Amino acid sequence: MSSQVSLPQPLYPCLPLTALAPMQDVTNLWFMKVIAHYGSPDYFFTEYFRVNDTSRLNRSILAAITENDTGRPVFAQMIGESIPDLVRTAIDLCRYNIAGVDLNMGCPAPRIYRKNVGGGLLLYPEKVDRILAELRQAVNDRPLTVKMRLGFENTDTLYEILDIINRHSIDLLSLHGRTVKDMYHSSVKYDLITEAVRRVHCPVLANGNIHSAFAALKVLSQTGAAGVMVGRWAIGNPWIFSQIRQALRFETITPVYAVEVRNYIDRLWQTPTAANMPERSRVGYLKMFLNYIALLVDTEGHFLRLMRQTQTEIELFNLCDRVLLSDSTKTLALAPYSGM
Repeated sequence: MSSQVSLPQPLYPCLPLTALAPMQDVTNLWFMKVIAHYGSPDYFFTEYFRVNDTSRLNRSILAAITENDTGRPVFAQMIGESIPDLVRTAIDLCRYNIAGVDLNMGCPAPRIYRKNVGGGLLLYPEKVDRILAELRQAVNDRPLTVKMRLGFENTDTLYEILDIINRHSIDLLSLHGRTVKDMYHSSVKYDLITEAVRRVHCPVLANGNIHSAFAALKVLSQTGAAGVMVGRWAIGNPWIFSQIRQALRFETITPVYAVEVRNYIDRLWQTPTAANMPERSRVGYLKMFLNYIALLVDTEGHFLRLMRQTQTEIELFNLCDRVLLSDSTKTLALAPYSGM
């Protein structure tokens, strides 16, 4: 059995850890830089590198590692089930300046889990055992981490898989408190994250609906987790990692004024690949982010509805100006509206 490897130094060693969850088509190099501008988490995770018998390292995902000037450690995430190819890819990734290798065992997209990868792996504990045994041998001088959910359709395999994680000295577990079939809909079972924290030997990042600094504090105190991993809510509120640190230090959370949100939207619009994108795709790309921003800007849901109806850049930005620049005292909500 290999022993655990130490994790990269966090920003503030005396505070619980924070991490930006890996999200496909979102957590690219550009978005990491944007988040870093508003307050970095301790750790970043890449979008997943797809692994199969013909796979090569995706260049744009690799850029999030090789061109990353945020100063924060970046874990490289893989998704796949072919053991020789996972090992080959992990060894390839270790040639770069990565914080560690992360295995995705939680992706809830049906097109992914139907291939028995991502969340689909949770149906096969014996396969997980073989994968982690081989990866641990291949990745012996860097952290080997796992991101997973509580189970596939139910939580029957949870404890078995947690014991496998212990057996192979995994260095960090990010645990989303829903099953794969729950997607993002049901309530998060923080009680089972608490159980996992007690059972595994490595630090655990609690993940799932951490929508505000207050939610982060509540989850940390309830679960005893080493830290929190925030996904979709960091899209709506890139200030969330700074706010979590303020809350942990018992400081007043600095309000975010609507004009700053408007500047954030501009920053997202100016993605480096924007010049090569047709307007329609660019508007669609921005709307993906605005789906989350809108929930924190207007808790009634009007902005969300109107934003989804816009079709051109001009319509979209006129709406943003109307909603965000009409009242200079307006601030971003510290918790989302209940219609989510």
